Amino acid sequence: MTNDAPDLADAEDAPGSPWPSRLTLDFAGEVLTAEPGKELTVGRSGDLEIDDNPYLHRDFLCFRHQDGMWWVINVGARLAAYLTDAQGLMRSRLAPGARSPLVFPRTVVTFAAGETLYELLVDIPDTPYDPVTTRSSGSGATTIVPGQFTESQLLSILALAEPVLRRAGSGAGEIPTTQQAADRLGWTTKRFDKKIENVCDKLSAAGVRGLRGAGARMASNRRLHLVEYAVSTLLVTPEDLPLLDLPQRPVVGED
Repeated sequence: MTNDAPDLADAEDAPGSPWPSRLTLDFAGEVLTAEPGKELTVGRSGDLEIDDNPYLHRDFLCFRHQDGMWWVINVGARLAAYLTDAQGLMRSRLAPGARSPLVFPRTVVTFAAGETLYELLVDIPDTPYDPVTTRSSGSGATTIVPGQFTESQLLSILALAEPVLRRAGSGAGEIPTTQQAADRLGWTTKRFDKKIENVCDKLSAAGVRGLRGAGARMASNRRLHLVEYAVSTLLVTPEDLPLLDLPQRPVVGED
């Protein structure tokens, strides 16, 4: 990813492009495609008009083919986007003014505007990236409990991310309030807050930004940043949602 790239608007694709594939963009069931030589724009206006959210730029992201490959360019002034491969193995931040090549067959693009988190799916069939396939043991339900988090901590993240995950790959979701998420789990708000505090402490120690601070506004932003991180890194996935409906174990002590 670079911030000092030259303007691509008038540049032509290099001859003999290694993978001149069509790009497909999926949002909320609306699918747009672009061939090399064309571009797609995303925002409140453009080829993909997301919605009338006043916190979202009119022109935010631009997908453009250049030098034999597809690029995504953040043409906005304030908002950042996050790019993740379909396996959640790599994640990068696309700051305003930055651009990044799209090298994965599928790239998940997430970004937040106001209280809403958005997700786009970008497919480019013929890319040079060769993913490493790992064999997974167990069912999808086991993925919610990685070693660094307890089951209850991951459930707290899942409760916040539920609206987004239920529309995964197809749009946007509003982040629940603390009270709504606690009610979803049958917990008190005090217990839920403690779990989220523990989660944010662990992620902040690992270098995840935007999860620390005080005040009501910060609490709202923290929930949003937490869900954005959890969804884009596949920390929780739609396959984990049935865990929210399982009987809760008796609370022996707070973890």
